Amino acid sequence: MRAVALFAVILVTSACALAQPVPCSPVEASVTDLIAAQASGACSARLITEATLARIADIDRSGPALRAVIETNPDALATADSLDRERGAGHLRGPLHGIPVLIKANIGTGDRMATTAGARALAGVRADQDAAIVARLRAAGAVIVGKANLSEWANFRAARSSSGWSGLGGQTRNPYVLDRSPCGSSSGTGAGIAASLATVGVGTETDGSIVCPSAANGLVGVKPTVGLVSRAGIIPLSSSQDTAGPMARSVRDAAVLLGVLAAADSADPATAASAGHVLADYTAALDAGALRGARLGVLRGAAAGYHPPSDRLVDAAIVAMRAAGATVVDSLEMPGGYDGDEFTVLLADFHHDVDAYLGALPASAPVHSLADVIAFNRAHPDPDGVGQELLEQALDAGPVTDPAYRDALRRSRTMARTQIDSLLAAHRLDALVALTGGPAWPIDLLGGDHFLGASSTAAAVSGYPSVTVPAGLVQGLPVGVSLVGPAWSEALLLRLAYAYEQATLMRQPPTYLGTLPLPGGDSGQ
Repeated sequence: MRAVALFAVILVTSACALAQPVPCSPVEASVTDLIAAQASGACSARLITEATLARIADIDRSGPALRAVIETNPDALATADSLDRERGAGHLRGPLHGIPVLIKANIGTGDRMATTAGARALAGVRADQDAAIVARLRAAGAVIVGKANLSEWANFRAARSSSGWSGLGGQTRNPYVLDRSPCGSSSGTGAGIAASLATVGVGTETDGSIVCPSAANGLVGVKPTVGLVSRAGIIPLSSSQDTAGPMARSVRDAAVLLGVLAAADSADPATAASAGHVLADYTAALDAGALRGARLGVLRGAAAGYHPPSDRLVDAAIVAMRAAGATVVDSLEMPGGYDGDEFTVLLADFHHDVDAYLGALPASAPVHSLADVIAFNRAHPDPDGVGQELLEQALDAGPVTDPAYRDALRRSRTMARTQIDSLLAAHRLDALVALTGGPAWPIDLLGGDHFLGASSTAAAVSGYPSVTVPAGLVQGLPVGVSLVGPAWSEALLLRLAYAYEQATLMRQPPTYLGTLPLPGGDSGQ
């Protein structure tokens, strides 16, 4: 294993060299930094975009070879030039003018990039128009530099899947320790933003796919209330639980991005419920003193008890929150009990929603139904040997008109909402706090993911919001804590997360280690 240890040292040295300041460097730069650099004339959108694309080439395509970006945007520099001309004419589009953004590869763009969900069956297939959130990003001045790799079909392909693997993109690696999982289906966005391959990123979540890769890659992730952000133009998993949301290196950047994404959209009926709940600027809610007088309840269970070092980070977070003036009610339990119903819902939703999406593709597309995708995969076996058991189970699921489906949806959603609401009311809490999940595990394409527990399901099934924020490192691997609240409480959760972030400053940049040392000085998994 000496060669592996040497490889780790070389990678660290290489990463440090790449991280040296350069003009308009994207490395660890915030939205605020890059907006100010453009305003002062020190940088232009063109120079920032060039530096970002160069970093993708250095970090993602070579060097550590993260494989976080499935495709770069061939029009990125032209977009940046156009934005520079607009700035020169005195016109600024919005809060992301000239800012590089990375979006997940299941999000549609009406440009020369493909929209594939990582599936070989959709290789080269382009959307005929921008997803609603992409149109909002462009209107706000974002430069979409590329699409991020993901767990194929949002991690709903194989029973034993490896987070961050797709047939088109291969296996994304965690930039903190390269043989570790990036977690969740928004894995490429998580690894990419952690490694400064863009300033901010957009992921999607059905259950854990924003918060898990955010926590595992040292990021802030926001899983909004279902209906706050339009899903129109996004390849679906479940219309009952899907949402898009921000992934960023700071709470402030996440708040800026959420203000751009959040809006009602007639093409997504779920967003009708957001009326009166959307803020134009979520950064206005941020307050470093917000923990003073707050009441928080700590969930023990779900993600807790599996990994003592991670539990100790939760204990340290509680100490920090109390020191900042919060009242913390510890050792609350979330009964759960809706996993079986959730799976029933996801199977039926996936079949119905993917069929609707694929059925609307042009006749030239190679597949137009879930059955077509399964047939394609059988005809073109994956060289990595990844199965498609979940696709096949979804094909056999009953329709969304089936009473069994409707009962499962009603039971699971009501139970999850009641459990969250009851805890908040009984203890007069502003939010619930939980370990987002344990540190990243070794990548295992054959055996799949090895979760140590996760706390995302209650918020996912209820459709309620959650925000994860860095809580520290375990053996160099990031761990996050989540804040969960009632529907439409994003501003409050961001406010509390910002106060915790500012009080602790736990996030550290990635190290690009090849592997972790074993006790005794050897190296390996």
